[in-house]
Amino acid sequence: MAKGRGGMRGPQIPGNMNNLMKQAQKMQRQMEEASKEMEETEVKASSGGGVVEVTASGKKEIVGIKIDPDAVDPDDVEMLEDLVVAAVNEALRKVDEISQEKMGKLTGGLSGFPF
Repeated sequence: MAKGRGGMRGPQIPGNMNNLMKQAQKMQRQMEEASKEMEETEVKASSGGGVVEVTASGKKEIVGIKIDPDAVDPDDVEMLEDLVVAAVNEALRKVDEISQEKMGKLTGGLSGFPF
């Protein structure tokens, strides 16, 4: 009969697993906090020298648009449409930038993990 494995265990995992779990839980809490902060964040962006201003939430929802009455030209509606699109895109870009910055601070240390 072949001998058993004796006192050998399965593959050894380097490092302290308990410590790793605590770090993961801490990171999860921090990510939840950052997510909540993002939900409460509002950014403003404008176009056309400020004639169109858009406010977006951290959830990428447009919560307000202000248009200077001087920007409303019935003969050039396309220009106003373009200004609105530009301001909306800039507001959403800013939300993405803030979100990546917040999450990057939390996940930046992950590069040291072996997976």
